[in-house]
Amino acid sequence: MTTRSDKVHLIDHPLVQHKLTLMRRKDASTNTFRTLLNELSSLMAYEVTRDMPLQDIEVETPLETMTGKTIDGKKLVFVSILRAGNGILEGMLSVVPGARVGHVGLYRDPKTLEPVEYYFKMPQEMEERDIVIVDPMLATGNSAIAAVTRLKKLKPRSIKFVCLLTCPEGLAALQKAHPDVDIYTAAVDRQLDEHGYILPGLGDAGDRIFGTK
Repeated sequence: MTTRSDKVHLIDHPLVQHKLTLMRRKDASTNTFRTLLNELSSLMAYEVTRDMPLQDIEVETPLETMTGKTIDGKKLVFVSILRAGNGILEGMLSVVPGARVGHVGLYRDPKTLEPVEYYFKMPQEMEERDIVIVDPMLATGNSAIAAVTRLKKLKPRSIKFVCLLTCPEGLAALQKAHPDVDIYTAAVDRQLDEHGYILPGLGDAGDRIFGTK
């Protein structure tokens, strides 16, 4: 499988790469990992929202009236793939506090290894909104594919996918299923191991965010 490079956006800003490297360290505490994730997510949000539409409004400065530009954050929906996606939400919302939030809960069936939906909650009037799906890892791509497939049924204006890390296998799988979705990531790591973990990766993002095992 091949990937479309024009749909994959590598966020290689020095601050993003610096914080990601600190998060990879196995001795990073839960608090440190969570803090770095919040900071990194805020930085990534700038790139993800770069093409958000603007509208003109009239503003009175202390000196005169002028025409300024604003975004309509209420048209943007951050969709978290539970549970690890919640770790990215806070940073994203700090940049676009007016955005709405949706959640998709998925687990992997132990027999079929396919994702099964157990929770789905979205704002109303999704056909008028731009969706940004957040999940720290794009590994096998199964959860991302299932989430995008489900969300497309709501006919939103656009869908983007944001992750900290991915790998060639995950990129290829998501792009094969949904070639129209833009993918934003801070790193494309080497490969998946036999258990579906990204190498070199950073371990289980959900466990490291919430301090569980």
